[in-house]
Amino acid sequence: MIMPIVQVGDPVLRQRAADVDPTRINTPEFQRMLEMMRATMLDAPGVGLAAPQVGISLRVAVIEELAETIAALPAADVLLRDRRPVPFHVIINPTLFIADTAPLLFNEGCLSVSGFMAEVPRAQAVRVAALDHTGMPITINASGWYARILQHEIDHLNGDLYIDRMNTRTFCNTSVARRA
Repeated sequence: MIMPIVQVGDPVLRQRAADVDPTRINTPEFQRMLEMMRATMLDAPGVGLAAPQVGISLRVAVIEELAETIAALPAADVLLRDRRPVPFHVIINPTLFIADTAPLLFNEGCLSVSGFMAEVPRAQAVRVAALDHTGMPITINASGWYARILQHEIDHLNGDLYIDRMNTRTFCNTSVARRA
């Protein structure tokens, strides 16, 4: 089932999401929520989706970067942005650590700020400590575009949007940007 994606202006996007009680993770209801979030992310289409984006104030995000999505992009952009396939995974109650503070500036969009994009500075590399879809502790070391995805989704869990970090002079409608 596809869930509706809430848009900027909805208060759920501007509050820190609640930690997930680890005893809930392996319940059928929680696992069904994860499946619905993945289906919603892929349908949008997107590479990440945080629970607040579907109106659920929990510290949960799903992430997946498909090889076929990357294959459809210009090779120079893939190389410049360091985009690689990322298998589907879940992060629950994540903590973000910046591993390389060198900022990279690229256009970013968001399923909850539909139709717009802007340049956003993000750290080149990060480490994330979280629980996986079974409640087991995981550590993720990521760089390039994957690091950007993680930072973007964890921002959602903290009540932040990319528009809070963007270079305001680059904010534009995506239909106008495609014509330029």
